[in-house]
Amino acid sequence: MVLDDRKNKILQAIIQNYLETGEPVGSRTISKYTDLELSPATIRNEMSDLEEMGYILQPHTSAGRIPSDKGYRLYVDMMMENKDKEIEELKEVIIEREEKMEQMLKSVAKVLATNTNYATMVTAPAVKGNKVKFLQLSRMDENQILAVVVAEGNVIKNNVIQVNDELSDETLLKLNLLLNTNLCGKAIEEINLPMITLMKQQAGLHQDVVSEVIDAIADSIKVEEDLQIYTSGATNIFKYPELSDNQKASDIIHTFEEKQLLTQLVNESLLNESEAGIQVYIGEETPVQTMKDCSVVTATYELGEGMKGTIGIVGPKRMDYDKVVSTLKNITHQLDDLYKKK
Repeated sequence: MVLDDRKNKILQAIIQNYLETGEPVGSRTISKYTDLELSPATIRNEMSDLEEMGYILQPHTSAGRIPSDKGYRLYVDMMMENKDKEIEELKEVIIEREEKMEQMLKSVAKVLATNTNYATMVTAPAVKGNKVKFLQLSRMDENQILAVVVAEGNVIKNNVIQVNDELSDETLLKLNLLLNTNLCGKAIEEINLPMITLMKQQAGLHQDVVSEVIDAIADSIKVEEDLQIYTSGATNIFKYPELSDNQKASDIIHTFEEKQLLTQLVNESLLNESEAGIQVYIGEETPVQTMKDCSVVTATYELGEGMKGTIGIVGPKRMDYDKVVSTLKNITHQLDDLYKKK
């Protein structure tokens, strides 16, 4: 039999309250828990129905109710269905967004190279200092748990955790409640040793699961080491006599092709980001050795939820700084406006 909305909400309130307190739950407590605005008498009638249907139990006469195995099963199935749906929807949005983002950023790099006659680079946005949005533990089999971590920027990481003994539905629910209550909204630097120690104590025999989840969070919200960088116009370097020397030009073009060294430039730009979001490196100021004979102008763009990327223009020291800075400010504003329209 399918439960109506009223019974569903009452059952969920009973389970959530029991998970938090470990005490049988009475009708007066439920009347404060739900948004149904029902009297305790009406709630008692509904609880009697739930008891007859096998979803809750009354451990002692005149005591409140506790969830039955059948009640836990319905609660877990509904929770998993909702979370799975939410995660799948997030994944679809992320895949579509990433495909569009890649095409757009490649186009930005090409347009900038054409309009300025310099070499250009654009990085895909990376999440900096992001926080946990929610966590979900679910059983894969008797010895494996799937930990799903969703961080700001809709970064999703799946980690398989090995366990020695199969965890009951009630234990999984308590661990989900414990982890989400303590960790949601926290950045990795806010998750300190006292907090972890307390959670391990509360997890009891399952403290290893807490440790694994903390590791998964650290992996999920760390700064990505491999930045996606799109480049264009490297051969424009040959247009400037002071840079067209075979060795100089070869080194600069190699830097743009290999891209690893460009990561230094990106990290430096984000670290020293000015209020205007524009950084100008002239000659020896440039953090990349192969660009010591160039000037580099970078701008930081932001797409919300801490997602930042870098746009850079590389040219001779006699570049048209006014035009380059104006162009970068214009393109970052366009990217910002584009994000706000989504």
